[in-house]
Amino acid sequence: MPSQPAPLTIHPDRLLPVDAGVRNIARRLYDTVRDLPIVSPHGHVDPQMLVDDIPFRDPAHLFVTPDHYVTRLLHASGVPLEDLGVGQGPLSEAAAREAWRLLCSHWEVFRGTPVRYWLESELVEIFDVTVRPSADTADALYDHIAERLATDAYRPRALFDRFKISVLATTDDPCDDLSAHATLAADPSWTGRVIPTFRPDRYLEVVEPGWAGAVARLGEVAGSDTGTYAGWVAAMEDRRRYFIERGARSADHGHQDAGTEPLDPAEADRLYRAALTSDVTPTEAVALRRHMVLEMARMSTEDGLTMTLHTGVLRGHHRPSKERFGPDTGHDIPLRDNFTEPLRPLLERYGTHPNLRLVLFTLDETAFSRELAPLAGFYPAVYLGVPWWFLDAPESIRRWRSAITETVGFSRTAGFVDDTRAFCSIPARHDMSRRLDSGFLAQLVAEHRLDEDEAVETALDLVVGRTQEVFQL
Repeated sequence: MPSQPAPLTIHPDRLLPVDAGVRNIARRLYDTVRDLPIVSPHGHVDPQMLVDDIPFRDPAHLFVTPDHYVTRLLHASGVPLEDLGVGQGPLSEAAAREAWRLLCSHWEVFRGTPVRYWLESELVEIFDVTVRPSADTADALYDHIAERLATDAYRPRALFDRFKISVLATTDDPCDDLSAHATLAADPSWTGRVIPTFRPDRYLEVVEPGWAGAVARLGEVAGSDTGTYAGWVAAMEDRRRYFIERGARSADHGHQDAGTEPLDPAEADRLYRAALTSDVTPTEAVALRRHMVLEMARMSTEDGLTMTLHTGVLRGHHRPSKERFGPDTGHDIPLRDNFTEPLRPLLERYGTHPNLRLVLFTLDETAFSRELAPLAGFYPAVYLGVPWWFLDAPESIRRWRSAITETVGFSRTAGFVDDTRAFCSIPARHDMSRRLDSGFLAQLVAEHRLDEDEAVETALDLVVGRTQEVFQL
């Protein structure tokens, strides 16, 4: 006689403190923030999805294929990326079912990971799933989710409202015409707020394939001669203004290091011209990029865009996979990171400037208390971003709070950043952050280091106030 499938449930006290007294405090704090609207200041959801408002294709497209958190651990468990549909565009029904089966049949590899937490929250709270994914339940679960995806209640716009998203920031190329954002803004039936984010990384990494063509296109779009360094700078300034006019509040920068050493104008122009003809050394390319990041900070002091800087990662570590499947496919690997000396040129110039808001992220946990917290504890322009990417996990966030709070408290942080491409994981990620912060604050109350009314104020501020202030929302 076949055994009954294991149930899938989520506990109301998940992630809250184990100690009963502290847990009771955490419950009260969590209750004050659990149903607040979501402010998402940085992520990678495609705004065209909300313009078209067509049903999601299938469970694999929603949960597996676009989410490198999911595919990387499956790949490490011996599942080829091609079997998961990575980099292949829309999948056939058979291929989508097989990708979903692979997730379900490897469900045990996600034990103890934040991916398991997010997926369970989504399956139970959004799709009313009651049995645990497995090889035996995969097809039934696929049909169950697909049936719901075919209804109007599960279209992107309906889910946007259901998730209580008050602001959703996307990540956009400087050459993007932002037509999807314009369409949403002009649609009287759309009441949500979706704003672009200026992401110029590809135009700063001068030795990357296709860079010269990219800056030529940038010049065309901006109406600027990018044959010179001055023209490149002018083109960037023009596109930033274009984004700001269409609602942008921040510029996002991700590079291997946080270097910001300046070049004199003549040297910057020389290196830029050399880069256009692929005549720069790797060392010169890094020097030019670091100078350009400094220039971006200068632009933020003038146009007001919040500057986020996330460093310390080697992107596309497995070059064969990058060449075959593209970027963001699960093999970006953390590096050791430094901020104190690399950021000094930027901070000496702009660290006390009233118009600069610089949010720092790193994957290197050793930098939290050693460098980041002391910098944010002195410079008015510096804020600390909650761990993201590999570190947006319960213990990582707890370690981050413990490492920085004694130096900077809560006011020098920037609110939660979900950084997700998986649309349905947004509420689960934000809920995780609210539970963890409630638990951290509850411990301070239990230790008589904070009064409970102050903990309530802080919990509310971490969910809404910090993000609204730092990202000017």
